[in-house]
Amino acid sequence: MAAVADKSGEAAAAAAAAANNNNMVVETAKSESKEFNVQKLVDMFTKLNPLAKEFFPSSYHHNQTKNGDFNQIPVNKQGNENYSDRRRRNNYNQCRRKFKAFRAQRDNSVSRTVYVSDIDQTITEERLAGLFSNCGRVVDCRVCGDPHSVLRFAFVEFADEEGARAALNLGGTRLGFYPVTVLPSKTAILPVNPKFLPRSEDEREMCFRTVYCTNIDKKVSQADVKNFFESACGEVTHLRLLGDHVHSTRIAFVEFAMAESAIIALNCSGTALGTQPVRVSPSKTPVRPQVPR
Repeated sequence: MAAVADKSGEAAAAAAAAANNNNMVVETAKSESKEFNVQKLVDMFTKLNPLAKEFFPSSYHHNQTKNGDFNQIPVNKQGNENYSDRRRRNNYNQCRRKFKAFRAQRDNSVSRTVYVSDIDQTITEERLAGLFSNCGRVVDCRVCGDPHSVLRFAFVEFADEEGARAALNLGGTRLGFYPVTVLPSKTAILPVNPKFLPRSEDEREMCFRTVYCTNIDKKVSQADVKNFFESACGEVTHLRLLGDHVHSTRIAFVEFAMAESAIIALNCSGTALGTQPVRVSPSKTPVRPQVPR
């Protein structure tokens, strides 16, 4: 009986060992299967092409060249720059170059310009430019100030610096009733857009009959401006009233039928039109008819 019991015990132990071995085989097979699946995925990913266009967002495709080259991929700042970074830098450099060119042009204009003060109110720009014509070629002459003031000031720009230096020697020259003062200018003359300047003798004659008005009340209509000048100066043939939402006042170009009327209109500077006193000065540009769009 004891021998039978021992054999049955051995059989049970053998069965248990076999069962453990089977479990180990199953677990080993499962772990090997997991390792195989992971390795298989790694192999699959390594075969993918990171330069394929499916990896790029749709916004990037709009910035590609016409040949559809997708070899240029945007990377971080540690590597090559992406498209937006290059565009920002190019825009910055372009603005910087334009600013430098503008500043150089402005400095050049300042060095060729003189400031003239103590100008008699009866002196016109043509007469003032004639005074300095012997110093060099006069590019621009701009008389400023209130026409009702006894004395005004002006800026005269020459074609070169030699003309500006020669003009300084004319300080103290009597022009009209007073001797003028000539000094180097600290500012340049604000240029007039060339496309607005007169293109023919007829348009130059139109400028003699045109005045430039500023500080016009926004509540004043074009008809009010026309009636204002016609009642005091003469017939108005063309009138252009301009304004925007930024400035608190408006401007106008008024063309008269006679040049004498434009001269009389200069005396209207300081007269109230609406709630504002208007400022009137000779116009450098004619009033051209508007082209329909």
